[in-house]
Amino acid sequence: MTTPEFIRAIRAGAGQLLLLLPGVTAVVFDDRGRVLLGRRADTGRWSVIGGIAEPGEQPADTAVREVYEETAVRCVPERVVLVQMLEPVTYPNGDVCQFQDITFRCRATGGEARAADGELLEVAWFGPEELPPLEPFALDRVRRARREEPTWFEAPAGPGAR
Repeated sequence: MTTPEFIRAIRAGAGQLLLLLPGVTAVVFDDRGRVLLGRRADTGRWSVIGGIAEPGEQPADTAVREVYEETAVRCVPERVVLVQMLEPVTYPNGDVCQFQDITFRCRATGGEARAADGELLEVAWFGPEELPPLEPFALDRVRRARREEPTWFEAPAGPGAR
């Protein structure tokens, strides 16, 4: 994933301290019920599409932008599937981030699926029984997005949980 310029500017002052960042995941389905997945350039693994919201950008707009930038597919968000605070991640350079993920179920409206910006090695549509091996995060998002009812949020766990 390419680091946005506004995060580089924050890192210049904050160093490697933990940054809380707004992340968005888009689970995109076509009219045949297939899900759009991309094989990531950084890990070589298949995953759902996602990214970081730019300052002032609405989360649904982030989902649409990220899908188009990474796959050349146009989509519209249909509903929120899940809102969840993810575990902190430490990158190889020592930077620490924690993402608050908002996952959207989206419907494809046009475009020709292709790896469009260098973050993905390839892009493809997969039916429910054709999914490639996915990381647990991506598989969980696809399963939740296929359900008719939204999950909305994950119940808190740990200190202070009710």
